[in-house]
Amino acid sequence: MGWGPDRWRFYRLVGHEAGRVLRGAAVRATSRPSALARLRPTGLVIAPQDLRTSDATIAADIYAGLFVFAGRALATGGRSPFDFAPPSSQWGEELYGFGWLRHLRAAESALARSNARAFVQDFMAGRGDQALAQRPAVVARRLISLLCQSPLVLEGADHAFYQAFLKLIGRCTRTLDRALRRGVMPRGRLVAAVALTYAGLCCEGFEPVLRRGTRLLNRELTRQILPDGGHRSRDPGFAKDLLLDLLPLRQSFLSRDIAPPEALLNAIDRMLPLLRLLRHGDASLGHHNGMGATAADQLATLLVYDGALAKPLMHAPHSGYARLEGGGGTLVVADIGAAPPPAYSAAAGAGCLSFELSCGPQRLVVNCGMPATGEEMRELARTTAAHSTACLADSSSCRFLALPQPGLIHPLAAWLKRRMGPIVVRGPAEVTVERGTDAAGAAVLAARHDGYAPTLGLLHERRWRLHPDGALLEGHDGFVRDPAGRGGTAEAAIRFHLHPTVRASRVGRGVRLAGAGAPWLFEADEIDPVIEESVFFAALNGARRTEQIVLHLTAADGTRVAWRFRRLAD
Repeated sequence: MGWGPDRWRFYRLVGHEAGRVLRGAAVRATSRPSALARLRPTGLVIAPQDLRTSDATIAADIYAGLFVFAGRALATGGRSPFDFAPPSSQWGEELYGFGWLRHLRAAESALARSNARAFVQDFMAGRGDQALAQRPAVVARRLISLLCQSPLVLEGADHAFYQAFLKLIGRCTRTLDRALRRGVMPRGRLVAAVALTYAGLCCEGFEPVLRRGTRLLNRELTRQILPDGGHRSRDPGFAKDLLLDLLPLRQSFLSRDIAPPEALLNAIDRMLPLLRLLRHGDASLGHHNGMGATAADQLATLLVYDGALAKPLMHAPHSGYARLEGGGGTLVVADIGAAPPPAYSAAAGAGCLSFELSCGPQRLVVNCGMPATGEEMRELARTTAAHSTACLADSSSCRFLALPQPGLIHPLAAWLKRRMGPIVVRGPAEVTVERGTDAAGAAVLAARHDGYAPTLGLLHERRWRLHPDGALLEGHDGFVRDPAGRGGTAEAAIRFHLHPTVRASRVGRGVRLAGAGAPWLFEADEIDPVIEESVFFAALNGARRTEQIVLHLTAADGTRVAWRFRRLAD
């Protein structure tokens, strides 16, 4: 696999990351030992609230030795889960993050407390995959989880266990401090800052930890949270999970009678309305840029803090999302943003100008979404073909970091992927957007992106027009020559992935869509739509077979195609 026009961009990324490694090494070689290395917590003063929903039935599975994380299950047969190799990396991250302790707490029994202590004791004894357990993001999650669930773990514990638990908190804190000094990717820095701030608030004798954590938190929130409330990664799932930590953190400051940092308050106030922009009528978030299945109860919990009657944003220009609303609960959520910076793009998808359509609780058009686990499926879910947009030459509008054929560039790509993950090397850089309301009162959104310009010399344009009554969504896709490069032709497939609850059938030259609500009809001008197989990765119970409507055509300068979704009478 050659790199073509992306070769020099790749080399710049390698050089930038190599420079970051050298700077980190220089800092370690010349800096004094951290003051945090000598700190030990002397006690716990508060336990933060965990906003993530707990389920006592999951506690029963854990009692039975069944651990289900990230779409994978492991039956331990009465042994410790730390004695087994994780079925997947994501499964292991959840196990060693200890967030699942909240389910044992929901059981509210002496047996649950005893089991929780036994699991923590197994880990403190050094059992398990320590390399996986010491990843900075996993350590940060474990530190937050242990602090939140400390009442469960410590109730009825003896003094020796209490002291060992405090030592574990101290080790987690020192591990995060060392990782931050060596250099951590931006998302990891923000989560580590949140965890250190939690530790400083919850533990006696950790005032320096609180100062360092708060300083880092202020800096990273200012850098990473955009003015419209999105995260620089453009990942709705990361923003949701971050808010689940930031809201209790704000309360923890107040519980200690300490004023929360302004950056924390501002970030929360901006992030909540953006989640409403991305929320569909079935209480799930749109499947964009790394978003998988939505835990609807978690989202509902978050939006309570924004006020039950609060209205969503309609356009988030910095985050690259827009929302169109019509009557009858019809809404469109569109991705109209450029690719995130490489350091933030390890989960980003090539879905520029993709959209999702829903009517009330009925999801109609979706993106395939991110699966909970499985590297190959996660790579597939990020491609343009997995999004409801136009795919040219069976390629993606983003170039992802993947391992090419053996050669000079292969070891560099492997090293960079280990350091940064499967980042976006090149993606849409210039996305122009126009939105407004026409004379008939219909909401109109139009956008253009240059993701295919370096390889095919074509720009993709898309226009949406949602009628006021919500009964008709009109769309236009077009292709124009890149003014700065060569123009050409390419085989194109305009895809509309359907939610698994929707059944598609041909009606004349159109496609009838039947689901839980009123039926819809899809039509296109001059092109007969084709129904093809698809897969929906973001279901709560794992990947599900579904269908997609595809318009096949040859794209060239000036090519245009019009299509529409029309709601039918029941």
